[in-house]
Amino acid sequence: MGELVDAAVGFPGVAFSSALAVVVCFWLLVAVGAVRVDSFDEDADLGTVGLGGVPVSVAVSLLTGTGWAVSIGGTVAVARTDWTGLAHAAGDVGLLALSALVAWGVTRALARPLAWAFRDRSSPAPGDLVGSVGTVHTGWVDAEWGRAEVATGAGGVAVVEVRRDPLARGARPTMGGGVVLYAYDEAGAFFWAAPCAAAFAPGGRVTPAAATPDGPAAEPRRTTPDPPPAAAPADDNWPQADCA
Repeated sequence: MGELVDAAVGFPGVAFSSALAVVVCFWLLVAVGAVRVDSFDEDADLGTVGLGGVPVSVAVSLLTGTGWAVSIGGTVAVARTDWTGLAHAAGDVGLLALSALVAWGVTRALARPLAWAFRDRSSPAPGDLVGSVGTVHTGWVDAEWGRAEVATGAGGVAVVEVRRDPLARGARPTMGGGVVLYAYDEAGAFFWAAPCAAAFAPGGRVTPAAATPDGPAAEPRRTTPDPPPAAAPADDNWPQADCA
């Protein structure tokens, strides 16, 4: 028991122990209703490091817990060796890096299956949003960062992760601009998006064929004829826009 305590308050375990204390306090606040699980989702995008699809708090908790466990076990193992001086210090530094790497790997492996547990069941499946037109919700959209608001078939609005093909030509979409979602990346849990001339508005849904990574080159084909436009069904709230 004494070894575990020493490992928890010594280097490198103390780095993860401090973070773990913060994580425990956060979940206590969640338990009493003071904060929400998704409180930090608007402030950070972990999809850029392969941890998208789950709330930031969940990903950080997994990172911290796994890193703490590895660092404690490793510290106990290093303490039982005959290493002294520089060798012992190098072992501690290496253990810190190893703990962080293992924690990231475990969290990334768990993020995708856990994403289904945290997905809003009332929201449409990703495939149902392909072909939708949205409004950029972040400062810009590039190959590593971006979110957009899109209208859902139920008449609501969903905020989704979007990325732009790094090989695409032209200016990147910026906040308030329109984008069309032309494909969904299962591994990264985001939509590939191309610039669109207008933001979403109620109407017919744009077909996926209307968009390419370089931006749509022609008037998109809609599910409602134009002209004259056929009246959309009462329950059809898919967005439409001129993406030429």
